[in-house]
Amino acid sequence: MIKKERVTNVLSMLKEKFKEPKIALEYNNEYQLMVAVILSAQCTDVRVNIVTKEFFKVIEKPSDMRKLTLKEIEQYVKSTGFYKNKAKNLQLNAQQLLERHNDIVPQTMEELHELAGVGRKTANVILGDVWGISVGIVVDTHVRRLSNLIGLVDSDNPEIIEKQLMKIVPKKNWYEYSHFLILHGRDKCIARRPKCDECEINKYCKYYEKMLKIKIKKEEKNKIEK
Repeated sequence: MIKKERVTNVLSMLKEKFKEPKIALEYNNEYQLMVAVILSAQCTDVRVNIVTKEFFKVIEKPSDMRKLTLKEIEQYVKSTGFYKNKAKNLQLNAQQLLERHNDIVPQTMEELHELAGVGRKTANVILGDVWGISVGIVVDTHVRRLSNLIGLVDSDNPEIIEKQLMKIVPKKNWYEYSHFLILHGRDKCIARRPKCDECEINKYCKYYEKMLKIKIKKEEKNKIEK
């Protein structure tokens, strides 16, 4: 099975399973989403939502961030990990939005990518979730892991993975592809305890094919030994 056929089947099965995917991060506007995604680096969405529930009571727009001291920002985001670096990025990001964009979150990959704390992943999330703009594919830990296991890519580098996926995933599915794999990674393809036998897409997964062959060989070996 070629990769394009594999990805078509995977998308079809996961769309049937998850219907219309929705980002797990909670926010009220594009600026809050950017803040939430910056905080989500090396942190779970659940934890980020707990933090932003209080943080967003005082942070609605960039000017609100600029009113806080660095120490105050650090206190709000401390439990998300790497909080000192995240706080510095949030403070600088808010200043850059004022100086470069009149406090309006830009709608291009290039402009977003120039902001402190905003990499391709963050920019892709904002563009896709807020404006439905697809210029790339979000590659987080779930997307990286599952894309490799399924057999769609062969790399641990997020940028290389994104380029490889963009060649085989139809552009109309770029946004939902990431959401589907994130949801499936949490439901069935769990890193330390994957539920391969229960997995809806196992017949399209190279990892499952490999494990199945190993299982069959073991069973055959046991029969011979008996």
